[in-house]
Amino acid sequence: MTLRHKYKLIIKQKAGIGIIVLLALGTSSCVKTEKQDYVEVKYSEPVAIDFEQIKERGTIRMITRYNSSSYFLHRGIDRGFEYELVSRFAKDNGLKVEVVLIRSDDDPIEILNRGEGDLIAGNYAITGERLSHIAFSKPYNFVNQVLVHSDKRGPVEEVSELEDYTITVRKNTSYYETLRDLQEQGYNITIDVVGEDWNTEALMLEVAEGRIDATIADDNLYNVASNYIDGIRSGLVLSESDTIAWATRQNAPELQKRMDAFMTDHFRIRESDGRVLRSAFLNILKRRYFEDDRQTDRFRNRSFDMVYSGYISPYDEMVKTIAEDAGVDWKLVLAVMAQESQFNPNARSWAGAVGLMQIIPRFSRVENEALLYDPEINIREGVRYLDKHLTRYSHLDSLNRYSMALASYNVGMGHIADARHLAAQLGNDPDEWEHIADALLKLMNRKYYQHARYGFKRGIETVNYVEDIMDRYSRFHAIADLAAHFEQRDIPIIAGMDR
Repeated sequence: MTLRHKYKLIIKQKAGIGIIVLLALGTSSCVKTEKQDYVEVKYSEPVAIDFEQIKERGTIRMITRYNSSSYFLHRGIDRGFEYELVSRFAKDNGLKVEVVLIRSDDDPIEILNRGEGDLIAGNYAITGERLSHIAFSKPYNFVNQVLVHSDKRGPVEEVSELEDYTITVRKNTSYYETLRDLQEQGYNITIDVVGEDWNTEALMLEVAEGRIDATIADDNLYNVASNYIDGIRSGLVLSESDTIAWATRQNAPELQKRMDAFMTDHFRIRESDGRVLRSAFLNILKRRYFEDDRQTDRFRNRSFDMVYSGYISPYDEMVKTIAEDAGVDWKLVLAVMAQESQFNPNARSWAGAVGLMQIIPRFSRVENEALLYDPEINIREGVRYLDKHLTRYSHLDSLNRYSMALASYNVGMGHIADARHLAAQLGNDPDEWEHIADALLKLMNRKYYQHARYGFKRGIETVNYVEDIMDRYSRFHAIADLAAHFEQRDIPIIAGMDR
């Protein structure tokens, strides 16, 4: 019986059994699991949110980790294999993507069941233990789990040779489950459990630098990482053809059905010979993030220090200085900049707005329009204009204040004044963004805009503008918080995938 068949058999036998986790024993990360107690995880009951409610909301919430494969920022723009795949699914279903980043102490299944996210998309393997709590879509990839150790040691060819190694993994991964299965089969394997802060590539770097004996990685991740991490070796396959899929709540059958239909269009196995067939779109993503050395190097070299340093854009330091002087959150300024110009200092709109913050020259204090293409001058003008609107709504809570200010930045005070007046006429609070958004949509209807001072305006554009920036701002905020956390913990993080 091959190792693959042993593993599959054990997973089948475990179906329906609760997940087991380690009880915390002090602060040490190096622990032999056979000396610990195990308890069953108790998850919240899943909220009743299916595709109908998601469609009504207009956004699908993707639960993922910030790393160099699933989701990351490249020059401030959203990237990642999983992000692009979910974005395609969202577009096909008339939705936008909202990214929910997993923090160091988060459990993605708990986030899912609480309704804070709708699907887990992060190179997530189907296991028997996970199936007892969540539902999975049809697969979109198969990977092998391989042992990764120092190239200073000889090749490992048999599972029995693992007794000479301490293998370091995170506990909430399929790698950990594989090692536990091998222990149950009678192999004397020592598992070193590290915190949720660690990721697979960071552990491979620790192997290369001799601080740990070995870890486990997916073969596609190892193949890419071995191009830029010297001193690691792989050989022994511990689990073959692990099934990678999206996960959702067990009480969301319509969402699962739509995910299945999407996966069927992009990934299937030919019955005649078992060959894996991918769509052109999925092949492009596969090459972009796992096979094209130039492309992966371009992304990964910049993403190495993204989490640790909080790097978001090429203009971070300049924006921090200018925003701090004005008392404005620098991450909000970057979110506006990303939305307005995608960090292109030479951008010019059809309406004549120019530069990083898309300043309209006639509203600027800078008389020479050419100077507005200078990043520092443009950012200062943009921050001044944004701060003016933030000050106007300083009596509101932060959510409404930011939303109102962003809407004014986008469409001008006149149309917002019309929307506030209409909201009040309808008996709604004009200081609540929800009601202003509704009024802006109504001002696209002649019944309402014919009585407005500033007339018709495509309010849907402003509503989307505000929602997109607030979503991006929350992601930038989360990334900055992660960076601060890692810096405090002094963890040598580089971006990577986690399963």
